[in-house]
Amino acid sequence: RKHRIEDALSATRAAVEEGIVVGGGVALIRASEALNDLEVEGEEKFGVDILKRALEAPVRQIAENAGKDGSVVLEAIKNHQGNFGYNALDDRYEDLVKAGIIDPTKVVRSALQNAASAASLFLTTEVIITDKPEPKDEHGHGMPGGMGMPGMM
Repeated sequence: RKHRIEDALSATRAAVEEGIVVGGGVALIRASEALNDLEVEGEEKFGVDILKRALEAPVRQIAENAGKDGSVVLEAIKNHQGNFGYNALDDRYEDLVKAGIIDPTKVVRSALQNAASAASLFLTTEVIITDKPEPKDEHGHGMPGGMGMPGMM
C-alpha cells in the first residue's frame, strides 16, 4: 500500500512538471503516425519500421493482458483519432482521457529515451551477456516407465 502511494505521488509530480498524455499506449501510437511522413529507404526504413513496431508494443501487451487480440485492438485505435483507445479495465473503447486513463509525459518520454539508449547500446556492442534460462521440467510426473501392473510379470 505504501509503494502505491509513493508511485502515485511520483506520477503526480511528473505530471505537474511536464503535463500528461493519453494513456493506454495511445500517445505512442499517435506519435508513431509522424513516422509515416519520413522519406527513408533501405536500412533507415528498416529502422523506422522497427521503431513503429516498438511504439505499438504497449497497446498490444495491454490488450493481450486483458485477453484480447493485440492486433485487433491496435487496428481499432489506428482507425480512430485523438484520445480514442481501449480501456482494458472496463473492456471497452472510449476517450481514455475522459475515462481518466492518462500517463505523465515525463514518464513516457523517459521510457522512450531509456529504450532508445538500450537499443543503441545493443547495436554498438559486439557481445551481450544474459542469464541463461533454467531448463523446464517438461516430463509428466506419472508412473515411472517399466514398472507394469502388479501380478503381470
